[in-house]
Amino acid sequence: MKLQHYQVKNARIKQAFCELKRKHPERLKQRLNLSWSNWGFGMESLVDSVKRLSCNGVQYIELHGNHYGPDLGYEPETTMQILRDYGMKVSGVCGMFSQHNDLASNVAHHRQAAIDYIRREVEFTSAVGGQYLLVVPAAVGRSAAYDEMELERSIESLRIVADEFVKHSVRAAIEPIRSAETTIVHTVAEAKSYIQAVNHLGVRHINGDIYHMQSEEEHIGEAILQAGDQLVNLHLADSNRCALGDGSMDLDTIIMALYLIGFNQEGRFVTPEPLGPGGDPYPAMYGKPDGAALDTLVLRTVSYFREREDILLEGNMGQ
Repeated sequence: MKLQHYQVKNARIKQAFCELKRKHPERLKQRLNLSWSNWGFGMESLVDSVKRLSCNGVQYIELHGNHYGPDLGYEPETTMQILRDYGMKVSGVCGMFSQHNDLASNVAHHRQAAIDYIRREVEFTSAVGGQYLLVVPAAVGRSAAYDEMELERSIESLRIVADEFVKHSVRAAIEPIRSAETTIVHTVAEAKSYIQAVNHLGVRHINGDIYHMQSEEEHIGEAILQAGDQLVNLHLADSNRCALGDGSMDLDTIIMALYLIGFNQEGRFVTPEPLGPGGDPYPAMYGKPDGAALDTLVLRTVSYFREREDILLEGNMGQ
């Protein structure tokens, strides 16, 4: 029977992975670095979040970018002590961009708020040893455009603060978001064009998110290959934005594509961010945490991810 289009693309990625596995097994020895984005844990204490992740074998955490003002957010020294207590490190910081700190806004003080926010988060990211700061070119949760100049304003705004990334040795990771949640930059191709337009050494990388990619990309695996070396982090959730293994996401093809681009190296991370189904997920950051449910969420996601990775790397896949 003739394969469907997505199956043909899957098969190409599988064939390339099998060839890599056969000819260069040394390139598969290091496993993918597993992190976790903690802002979906709501108002839970950082100690409780770090303890849960450490107990489940997660070595890195992507911290909520919660420095919304000079007096708000995690304090670097306290954060580092908590991480040391549980043997964990920071992968990066998840930048949070709403209508109140919007790089693309037509309200000047909202753009200034985004610029100031990035300055605070870049400094914090560097202080806690993070590799990247996630940057969204326009507000998440605002699906209606202000006007036709959003892209130009966003580029101009990010250029103003781009030197900070170089100064602090932090990568700006541009994240494409589905069009239901934001107005510009929805695909890997659009992220690459945006980066090219910013044209700054501090803005060179991409943060992918497979939940958004399933809405906007023709094929998630091919989009990962297209991102290539610019991809610094990949957010994970199943097709229903729940725990990995609870939906219909083709995790095997995603893992194979990551190995094909050499993502199993230091400074590159796969980061679960299962926020649950729905529209604007930002209210989750202020939610009351359910510790038992979060324990199950992390356990199921981590164990399923490592199980599928082990099967691909250690099993006989055939051709």
